[in-house]
Amino acid sequence: MSHLRLAILLPLLAALGGCNLVVMAPAGDIAAQQRDLIVISTVLMLLIIVPVMALTVFFAWRYRASNKAATYKPDWNHSTGLELVIWAAPLLIIICLGALTWMGTHLLDPYRKLDRIAAGKPVPATVRPLEVEVVALDWKWLFIYPEQGIATVNELAAPVDRPIHFKITASSVMNSFYIPALAGQIYAMPAMQTRLHAVINHPGRYQGFSANYSGSGFSGMRFGFLGLSDADFDAWVAKAKEAGGTLDRAAYLALERPSENVPVMRFAATEPRLFDAIRNLCVQPGKMCMSEMMALDAKGGLGLAGLHTTLPLAYDKYSRRGGNQAPFGEEPRFIASICTVEEAKAMMAMAPPDTTARDLTPIRGLGLPLPALALPSLTPPALTPRRPQTFTELLGLARPSQS
Repeated sequence: MSHLRLAILLPLLAALGGCNLVVMAPAGDIAAQQRDLIVISTVLMLLIIVPVMALTVFFAWRYRASNKAATYKPDWNHSTGLELVIWAAPLLIIICLGALTWMGTHLLDPYRKLDRIAAGKPVPATVRPLEVEVVALDWKWLFIYPEQGIATVNELAAPVDRPIHFKITASSVMNSFYIPALAGQIYAMPAMQTRLHAVINHPGRYQGFSANYSGSGFSGMRFGFLGLSDADFDAWVAKAKEAGGTLDRAAYLALERPSENVPVMRFAATEPRLFDAIRNLCVQPGKMCMSEMMALDAKGGLGLAGLHTTLPLAYDKYSRRGGNQAPFGEEPRFIASICTVEEAKAMMAMAPPDTTARDLTPIRGLGLPLPALALPSLTPPALTPRRPQTFTELLGLARPSQS
């Protein structure tokens, strides 16, 4: 029987041998400090868990029914010394965990600039952080290097022992930027910017991915992170410049379209302040940036006259850019909500005259035919039932007469 158990356990041990414990053996100082927090917290909690589990087994064995030599005190109910041990030990551990958490929360704040690149190695005064602008797209990662003037898709690189300053945002839904070997994860959210300061201490190729589900292409939303020497990083930048192409607004709008399992792409140049336009949701020409709209709101807004300025600028990338995802075509459409009839009349009076011929044909559910309906109770017996052709006719049949 023992040989059979051993044969069953061997495949499990072999499977565990293929595990990549990168979280417990990271290559970056921030991730290493986070690893230390995990280890110290686990050891502190085990100081209680292990003795409790051991004593549970010991008491069950020591005071078993067959052990007549064990002391039997059915009326025992209190021990001051035992109470002190039971309550003092967990209290001390909670105090230690609280202090550790408080210090780690402040020292490892992702927004906090690095004061060291490794244990005992402060950041040299002459070293400038590498600026990287990160955009989570559907379903790929865009990295913009403003200092180098390049951009890449699904590939990130940084020199060893040089602080990295990430600015992170998203184009549509929330994602989570995570490189286990470098630092902890941090969310990427549309119309917002998060930050992360980190450093890589050992050269190599590491894996990054999104740790927050974001749709059907989520599983392929992975990228390579390269830790390079200064010379190799310069060569990597030169390789990106040789690829050609410019990441301007038009190229970004094409890149932003949802796509899955995208290979590595490189752009030799980028449009200035493109990341700010992405974060402010105003990459498309004619869009008002969120920062500008908030500035107007802070000054009291534009009143009714602002409806004609701001309503066409509402951010709705799928229905306003045409293509297969625009149910009403390429023309911008919007519905205004006015509080009172007087305001609606005032708005209509300020609107410019509309000379465009409009198609007043009722909308039939995005062009789909109306399903066959049988309404015998609403049709006089003497008339032949006729299937309604539009939703207007259907409402007319279902609505009681007003006469």
